[in-house]
Amino acid sequence: MQLAANQLAAHLQPSAQRGLRALYTLHGDEPLLLQEAADAIRTAARAQGFSERSVHTVSAHFDWGAVLAACGSLSLFADKQIVEVRIPTGKPGKDGSQALQQLAEQTAGMDSTLLLVLLPRLDKATRTSAWFTALEGAGATVQIDPVERRALPSWLAQRLQLQGQRVEGGTAGQATLQFFADRVEGNLLAAHQEIQKLALLYPPGELAFAQIEQAVLNVARYDVFKLSEAVLAGQLLRAQRMLDGLQAEGVAEVLVHWALAEDIRSLARVRSALDAGRPLPMALREQRVWGLKEKLYERALPRLGALTLANLLTAAHQVDGIVKGLPQPGWPANGWQALQQLARQLGEACNARETRPQ
Repeated sequence: MQLAANQLAAHLQPSAQRGLRALYTLHGDEPLLLQEAADAIRTAARAQGFSERSVHTVSAHFDWGAVLAACGSLSLFADKQIVEVRIPTGKPGKDGSQALQQLAEQTAGMDSTLLLVLLPRLDKATRTSAWFTALEGAGATVQIDPVERRALPSWLAQRLQLQGQRVEGGTAGQATLQFFADRVEGNLLAAHQEIQKLALLYPPGELAFAQIEQAVLNVARYDVFKLSEAVLAGQLLRAQRMLDGLQAEGVAEVLVHWALAEDIRSLARVRSALDAGRPLPMALREQRVWGLKEKLYERALPRLGALTLANLLTAAHQVDGIVKGLPQPGWPANGWQALQQLARQLGEACNARETRPQ
């Protein structure tokens, strides 16, 4: 049984028809949301008498027999127990795979034990593995997705509302939330802490921009993949802010260049396929472009002709030399300045007026 993250609270309500499942599997890379979902399950379980809890963290040479024994035995000190299995790598190994399948089979007869399995974000191959399929079929699985940048202002507003605070209405309030989002993007746990700080500093009610500006620290964290998405979307100011953040965090210039150059190369290959008469969906699949990147490519490609992409490929080649210490005529000698110029060129091209490709 698959549950969306926003369905979990309703599922855990005492009035829910089926009540608690004997097995829950949570997977995702957002620590705050993963922790909150697990806390919600534990709270609901404690309300139904699951008063004892044991935690097993899987590592090298892990003894799966201990988990099997815990789930197969009655609690010594309570009527009901929670057995929690954390697999930080998302790879239980051969013995773990067999143990998890066995545990999934046992859940049908477990009325005094609730099994909670915590995993990181899983790739497609892992989600179709025998052990994960067994867990999914025997209990409820919840995929914890990160809060994307476009949804972050709304998320912040909802969290403020939970503690009785809000921003002013209209465009001024939206600008305040955008400012807040800029300061905490990519760092949801720190965003949660900044929201809690506002509750300590100010009483319930409306928060002014100046209050948030003064209180909220710049705790944003960026990665090269999000930078790539910002550039392809033509979000030049955000891309500049992300490049500054990546530089401050000590990210290697060659890694940032790789992300930008890989997009340029992929766009060029898709454009070549389109010009040869291949349908866009097929060309994107051949280049292994899907998800959000697929939508961004679909938006950008009508604005990018073969000549534009050839010039961008040349620029990427020149910047490759710069970040490796080889100066190039017409380009800044500083690697980060050259990366900023390359990102700006690609972003402007992706933001150009849609015309017949040239």
